Amino acid sequence: PGRNFSYKIELKDEIGTLWWHATSAWAAATVHGAFVISPAANEDYPFPAPTSDQTIILGQWFKQELTEGDKTIAPGRADAYTINGHPGETYGCSNDTTFELQVDYEGLYLVRVINAVVNETMVFGVASHSFTIVGQNGAYTKRSFTNSLTLAPAQVVDLLLCANLNVGHYYITARPSSGTYITNGILRYLTTSS
Repeated sequence: PGRNFSYKIELKDEIGTLWWHATSAWAAATVHGAFVISPAANEDYPFPAPTSDQTIILGQWFKQELTEGDKTIAPGRADAYTINGHPGETYGCSNDTTFELQVDYEGLYLVRVINAVVNETMVFGVASHSFTIVGQNGAYTKRSFTNSLTLAPAQVVDLLLCANLNVGHYYITARPSSGTYITNGILRYLTTSS
């Protein structure tokens, strides 16, 4: 507190999304963020150009204060899980604590999903939607298709989501693979087809 510090980060050929975090487990749970590396001005994506992009960080929330004295964070120890800092309605919180991703009908979205949950593999999905995986941990990958993602701790996946279903809202869900807690958000369509 009351002091500043700087990091020097050297990037070589990374592209897409990287996750930065503090080096100790207790600090990594709360001190983290995304680096988004776009193609150079004269380069295109190696996949259809997205309408827009969104970074989603899966995190955890604790009732107690985390301190350096907590040397490790045990799996299942979190009191709640979050999507971009929002615990969602499954924890009895109000709607203003539920993450919402607004999309246009037939829009193509590049969604950068990061598992910032310490020591937990997370399962992520959007009701009735499928994904095209196009990148992982700062590199493009061969395209693959899935209905849900299972992300190891610190794993980053870049995916394409096509908003081509009936206009309405759909649950976004994230849960640890080893537990019963679940967090949710909302994917909300803003416009309709003609």
